[in-house]
Amino acid sequence: MTTTKVTSDGGRWARLAAATAFALDLHAAQERKGSGVPYVAHLMGVGALVLEHGGDEEQAIAGLLHDAIEDVGVEQEAIIRDRFGPRVARIVRACTDADTTPKPPWRARKEAYLAHLRDAAADALLVSACDKLYNARAIVTDLRTHGAAVFDRFAGGRDGVLWYYAALADAFAARIPGPLAADLRAAVQDMQRLAAQA
Repeated sequence: MTTTKVTSDGGRWARLAAATAFALDLHAAQERKGSGVPYVAHLMGVGALVLEHGGDEEQAIAGLLHDAIEDVGVEQEAIIRDRFGPRVARIVRACTDADTTPKPPWRARKEAYLAHLRDAAADALLVSACDKLYNARAIVTDLRTHGAAVFDRFAGGRDGVLWYYAALADAFAARIPGPLAADLRAAVQDMQRLAAQA
């Protein structure tokens, strides 16, 4: 795979288009846990949420690539830096909760990520919050469709997922209060309500 740097002289969204093609290539074979939905739907959804919540093109690119290090390999960080620049690579790194195989234990990994959010840069917080919002909404949709069985997909199980998303909602409300944090809080409340009913 070549690592030609993508510059901004090819049109307004040329870099975003290149990042979309790169993300489609990296994650082509992946599916969302237990749903069969192509994983790229999540990546495109996160990129769209970033733009909808005021993010710029580089943040949207990071939204598309936010799982590249975690899911494809740590070597992707240098490729992203070379192709899309240091800021995009920094944001993708900030959205990564593990870059080793096997991953550290689930609870410790999530606690470390929550601690990291206390000091993360604002541009990375926007991308991370959009990722978590997309995920929370997907869990809510799956709870409506499949009931409590949805929690079997997650290493943290029902209690872990509910704890983590409530903690994320608190963290983002503290760091970036506003509509995005409010949307995440609302999705988490829906998740809690549906979990209680399941």
